[in-house]
Amino acid sequence: MLDTQSNRPELPPEIARRRTFAIISHPDAGKTTLTEKFLLYGGAIQMAGQVRAKGEARRTRSDFMQMEKDRGISVSASAMSFDFKEFRFNLVDTPGHSDFSEDTYRTLTAVDAAVMVIDGAKGVESQTQKLFEVCRLRDLPILTFCNKMDRESRDTFEIIDEIQEMLAIDVTPASWPIGVGRDFIGCYDLLRDRLELMDRADRNKVAESISIEGLDDPKLAEHVPAQLLEKFLEEVEMAKELLPTLDPQSVLEGHMTPIWFGSAINSFGVKELMDGIGTYGPEPQPQQASPRQICPEEKKVAGFVFKVQANMDPKHRDRVAFVRLASGHFKRGMKLTHVRSKKPMAISNPVLFLASDRELAEEAWAGDIIGIPNHGQLRIGDTLTEGEALRATGIPSFAPELLQTVRAGDPMKAKHLEKALMQFAEEGAAKVFKPSFGSGFIVGVVGALQFEVLASRIEMEYGLPVRFEPSQFTSARWVSGDKPAVEKFINANKQHIATDHDGDTVYLTRLQWDIDRVERDYPDLKLTATKEMMV
Repeated sequence: MLDTQSNRPELPPEIARRRTFAIISHPDAGKTTLTEKFLLYGGAIQMAGQVRAKGEARRTRSDFMQMEKDRGISVSASAMSFDFKEFRFNLVDTPGHSDFSEDTYRTLTAVDAAVMVIDGAKGVESQTQKLFEVCRLRDLPILTFCNKMDRESRDTFEIIDEIQEMLAIDVTPASWPIGVGRDFIGCYDLLRDRLELMDRADRNKVAESISIEGLDDPKLAEHVPAQLLEKFLEEVEMAKELLPTLDPQSVLEGHMTPIWFGSAINSFGVKELMDGIGTYGPEPQPQQASPRQICPEEKKVAGFVFKVQANMDPKHRDRVAFVRLASGHFKRGMKLTHVRSKKPMAISNPVLFLASDRELAEEAWAGDIIGIPNHGQLRIGDTLTEGEALRATGIPSFAPELLQTVRAGDPMKAKHLEKALMQFAEEGAAKVFKPSFGSGFIVGVVGALQFEVLASRIEMEYGLPVRFEPSQFTSARWVSGDKPAVEKFINANKQHIATDHDGDTVYLTRLQWDIDRVERDYPDLKLTATKEMMV
């Protein structure tokens, strides 16, 4: 396996075979379809679903909310574990829609690499760029998959140039497409000198591959029409001259991305990409924490919560905390210390996810993602250890950009509404602020679509029709500083003050002017737009 840092001890084989990664892309680039094909090749499902399948023909496995099924978009990140060859893949599918970007940012703190999906016709789109920036901040290795090559797509060099320019990363082709759109017949695997031909008839069939001895092998001409062959050979010649060769170390450092071409819906190019993730993707990496980082080879178990999903099973009002194991070998029934409350927790029914199905996890290793059903004890940013007071760091919570007040259709149900809102706040689906003046709650989100999702979930999961109304406030800032200074500030600005679900003081603002005024009049206070999800 590729050695990242020569001074780190070798990982136990069980941990070394794990690859934990997220799939990122702009909406509609084909991310969820690709996830389904991964599961198909991992032998996890027998028939891949499509996001826009007809009726109940085959819905995708990774979209489990009613709204996701209705709209054909992914709203919440979901985790899946499956085996592929000698590797264990832990895959996190993230929502591509920008309104759910906070869920995605947090998910990227729990993975070691990202697979970037790009639409062959559209190239690098805005959301891809934003998500890429987050990966860049964390120096995550990136592997790229250029999808939809069987439709009219752009010139291969043009796509590669755009990635290099817009994302400032070296791109090296791992495969090269032959023909585009209707003429697309397959790809040439540059890493293994093989010709991969696409079968258009059966979408769930693995592509046929033909071993070729180098590009001057006469066998090429038997399978590739003459006009396509000539153009292909010319392009590969140019690519070898102009583009860098694959440097595994540079990929692990996040400076270079290998690119595979294919068509996820036709199951084409997916297997090569999976081989690539196994070969060039990183083993589980050390996780940032205070007071020290957590290394995967440590014997003691440690893990952190990066996501909480409420009501995955609507019959049981349960909450599942998604935990990324950072070190050790976890066994079912273990007692772990919940660092925030300093209380021991017996983890008796941890689950491993396979999309919407889950099974009891008898054991798990560093790099795995397990779900811990609980009733609200676990929150995003919490750390679980075998006793040591470690706290995972770097899990962000962002100030919302849209604020609205929320009212229950039935005024007698105010208490129920409060309970529902607190649950969504702990899940990280929204910020909930309780103003110090007046009744009611103010809900803050990053994107407008989240209000619809919240209203639909409160109605479905709690049977409470609610309505959102415009609020006079436009943004929120967390307030920190010495206690006397904060109290003096609160007393002078009561109509702007609220508390979030952790009880922290929040200053609600109408204009940028409000923020500037506070910074001028209260120099010893700090207003921040993000807070770390920890205590």
